[in-house]
Amino acid sequence: MVMAIGAILAGLVLLVWSADKFVEGAAATAKHLGMPALLIGMVIIGFGTSAPELAVSAMAAADGNPGLALGNGYGSNITNIALIVGLTAVIAPIAVHSQVIRKELPLLVVLTLIAGAQLIDGELSRLDGWVLLAVFAAVMGWSIYQGMQGKSDGLASDADAEIIAHPMPLKTAVIWLVVGLILLVVSSRLLVWGAVSIAQSLGVSDLVIGLTIVAIGTSLPELASALAAVKKNEHDLILGNILGSGIFNTLAVVGLAAVIEPLAVDPEVLYRDWMLMLALTVGLLVMGFGLTGWKKVISRVDGAVLLLVYVTYTGYLLSTVVSASAA
Repeated sequence: MVMAIGAILAGLVLLVWSADKFVEGAAATAKHLGMPALLIGMVIIGFGTSAPELAVSAMAAADGNPGLALGNGYGSNITNIALIVGLTAVIAPIAVHSQVIRKELPLLVVLTLIAGAQLIDGELSRLDGWVLLAVFAAVMGWSIYQGMQGKSDGLASDADAEIIAHPMPLKTAVIWLVVGLILLVVSSRLLVWGAVSIAQSLGVSDLVIGLTIVAIGTSLPELASALAAVKKNEHDLILGNILGSGIFNTLAVVGLAAVIEPLAVDPEVLYRDWMLMLALTVGLLVMGFGLTGWKKVISRVDGAVLLLVYVTYTGYLLSTVVSASAA
């Protein structure tokens, strides 16, 4: 147990650090190659901060731990919206300016519904995984098209500011890109081994471990990015990061895991975890657009509600761990 806890702590620290370097290297490389700022904000920063989830879920699927892979993907979405958006909104209300974000919110609702439809038969097959990856490719194509339009957008301005704040020569950027990617794989291996060992020791499912410890750990890059962005008043970058990560988790993370190894889906995944993920996504849509259609701010009250939902949900999951340990 002690070694497993140490592996998780070491894996999380290395995972967060390597993910940060990977994203910085990728963003700087993209900028050197002439990629538009909006596209960097959407694809590199938004999707790139989900690299830990991708690495961990792929590793878990390859090791035959489908619950951990699925719990990490869905749990990260729940954590991103309920904990990260909730916390940042409590610190400072989040203004919704970006037209891209306002288009992405409804898109994420639709993608979440597609994911739920695949869970009904109790399995995520390889075909399901390929469908998710194909939809992800289509969304990426749409994002690239939007980014190449060159229209003024709040997210583009925020992303540009981030790149300017962290200038990096092309050679250095490529080195960090490669090193970050390698360390992502190594740290993911440590984290998965530790998480599975703890789950087996406590007698709980790897799904619960994935939804709690692993999901929180792999969402740390998003949390760090959100807290840094809120200090700089870069509201669109906060939501762009969370929504990009949500799309990536729902499609690429779960899709790749299912392609590697078909995932058996417990009934509670659909009726508890997926339904909460859908409710949070729809709730974020309502908060972003406003009940009256005029309000475009996620308020402190909205943030407090999201945090309450997260604490309640996590508390329930942890109570199942305590019950399993007592038994």
